[in-house]
Amino acid sequence: MQALERNAPDLPLQIGRCRKQEYEYTRHGTLCLTANWDVVEGKIISPTLGDTRDEIDFQQHIEQTVNEPQALEVKKWCFIVDNLNTHKSELLVQWIAALLGTPEEDLGKKGKYGILKNMDTRAAYLSNPNHPVYFIYTPKHCSWLNQIEIWFSILSKKLLRRGNFNSKQNLNEQVKRFIEYFNRVLAKPFKWTYNGKPCNT
Repeated sequence: MQALERNAPDLPLQIGRCRKQEYEYTRHGTLCLTANWDVVEGKIISPTLGDTRDEIDFQQHIEQTVNEPQALEVKKWCFIVDNLNTHKSELLVQWIAALLGTPEEDLGKKGKYGILKNMDTRAAYLSNPNHPVYFIYTPKHCSWLNQIEIWFSILSKKLLRRGNFNSKQNLNEQVKRFIEYFNRVLAKPFKWTYNGKPCNT
């Protein structure tokens, strides 16, 4: 998400005229949002905002989610994710293995052999539903099948597209306020109607 500050104020709505937004802006940097969509409650849980979204960030995000005080009674976690490299990382495998009490030497060596050999072997391990935390990967190029993408679209339309952010900190605060407002006022499960069949056009 870009922290864009418009170089001039918006022109307000008038009868017969849309609100007009300044097209020139000053860019104050970017933030990455990693969030979880609770498909039952229709809420965002345990969001993480930071400067990067590397494998360390994602592993820490999953660990933070699982260890939230209000989530400790949950015995099994299923995360639906796309095929981003960070979702099949060595760190994630090592963390799940530690949860299971699996010795690190049983995991193999990245790029060489065993569970850690490559992304396919790591994904197979991470998607094992017998683990207390496991992952379901959307088909390649089909991340839109993940319901969180609908919520990211809502965030973009309601906040980011028309937003005015004078710093990354300001963007961070506005996103957190929007999530809190969404969970309190707008939250509801999405009515998922996709039946898995391609559309006839």
